[in-house]
Amino acid sequence: MPYHYLALIIAIVAETIGTMALQASQQFTKPLPAAITVVFYGASFYFMAQALRVMPVGIVYAIWSGLGIVLIASFGFFIFGQRLDVPAMIGLGLIIAGIVVIQLYSTASPH
Repeated sequence: MPYHYLALIIAIVAETIGTMALQASQQFTKPLPAAITVVFYGASFYFMAQALRVMPVGIVYAIWSGLGIVLIASFGFFIFGQRLDVPAMIGLGLIIAGIVVIQLYSTASPH
C-alpha cells in the first residue's frame, strides 16, 4: 500500500477517535477524553498533511471527511445509542458511493 494512502487511513482513524473522545469529554469537562481529543486531532492533521504531499487537497479532504462522517455515525449508533433514520442512512450511502467513484474513476488521485 502506498504511504500516502496509509497516512490517509491513519488520519481518518485518528480523527474518528478524536471525535468520539470529544463526545465522551462532555464539552471538555472531562480531562482525559479532552486530552485524547486534542492528541488524536493533532495526529489526524499530521497524517493528512503527509497524504497531501502526493494527493490533491480536495481529494484528500473528500475522503478524510466522508469516511470520517460514516465511521463517526456508525460508532455513534453502536457506542452512544444514537439513532439514524432512513434519510441519514441513504445520505451516508451516497457519501460512500462518492468516495468509491473518486477512487475508481478519478484521475485527480494517484492510485
